[in-house]
Amino acid sequence: MSFSKLTIRDVPVHDKVVLVRADYNVPLSDGKISDDLRVRASIPTLQYLRERGCVVVVMSHLGRPDGQANPEYSLAPVAEHLAELLGQPVKFVDTCYGDKVTQAVKAARPGDVVLLENVRFHTEEEANDSTFAGKIAKSSQARYFVQDGFGVVHRAHASTEAITHFLPSVSGLLLEREVTIITDAMEAPERPLYAVMGGAKVSDKIKVIEAFVEKADKILIGGAMANTFLAYKGNDIGRSKAETDQQVTLDAIYAAARRKVGDEHVDEFLVLPVDVAVAATIDGKQPRRNQKVDSIGETDIAADIGDLSIERFTTELAKAKTVVWNGTMGLAEFPEFAHGSARVALTLATTPGMTSIVGGGDTADFALKWDGNEGDSFTHVSTGGGASLDLMAGKKLPGVEALLEGPK
Repeated sequence: MSFSKLTIRDVPVHDKVVLVRADYNVPLSDGKISDDLRVRASIPTLQYLRERGCVVVVMSHLGRPDGQANPEYSLAPVAEHLAELLGQPVKFVDTCYGDKVTQAVKAARPGDVVLLENVRFHTEEEANDSTFAGKIAKSSQARYFVQDGFGVVHRAHASTEAITHFLPSVSGLLLEREVTIITDAMEAPERPLYAVMGGAKVSDKIKVIEAFVEKADKILIGGAMANTFLAYKGNDIGRSKAETDQQVTLDAIYAAARRKVGDEHVDEFLVLPVDVAVAATIDGKQPRRNQKVDSIGETDIAADIGDLSIERFTTELAKAKTVVWNGTMGLAEFPEFAHGSARVALTLATTPGMTSIVGGGDTADFALKWDGNEGDSFTHVSTGGGASLDLMAGKKLPGVEALLEGPK
């Protein structure tokens, strides 16, 4: 599929001031970035613009400061890290509009990067306030707006949607790559296409599951999500986390699956664990015990797929040509319950000829820590959590829809 929006390659950015919306919503620990995937992912766009003599003005949010200036959520540490990655100083401005911004841009030279303070220090940001967006656009003196924050394009905020009414707006290289790879996996994958779904809630991923029932050749379900499916099918799941109010949703999912593959093949298409790893308490001190799904004790808590399920899942995945993974297989923050997720990651990383797409959020966090190689073991590690889910589900993304259309 060709990307339908104009990109920075399609407009004359040379020697212009360009305003870039990045997604630098990164985890901080003691003032240092603990996972810089989103910062690294923005570098190709920034370098493209710098090489063409642009003054690059970057804006982002970080965390949820509730519309108030809060040093805990300042982008100052990001400016320091960005400077290290670029190999040049980054001018940090402690506001996102006004005279300070204007003066910083005027003082900048071609190739310089200016990072503005957290746009969510203002309530107008999440309100998609047009006046606020206009102030940012005017202060930046930008000729173009570039949307490169894939992780935020599912939000209609001032820095993602309203801003596009003030400047010609195009896509950056990261956004183009994210949308193209994920859309191609859903619309024109090399088959077989397998989906691995996990995480906590069915309710958070209903539309994605429905999309995969239509498009995938097989769906493997783990994590707490699997508990909900197992309980639906009549298994006693003890004290395991599950959603008991999803009966109607699961009725619809199984009805759609039956229409697609027939009654006799439903359990081969929607693959559930045959065993789970359980413990009486989840505190990092209890060892994992494997229990068949029909013999989970009343005090057991399922916290990972079991050893038999790991073997089945990885054997199945090795047959796929395209795999989309969204959601860990258990409580992967505890090493004893990370086995399932680690084996899925290993299979995706080592199967020859496989296109492996790792969804954003917790799945990406786990995959990056497991990989230790900045995600290079996978075809693509997404920088977007909710955005990737919405895109997979076929929803319109406001921050993408607002960009200029490319040639038909």
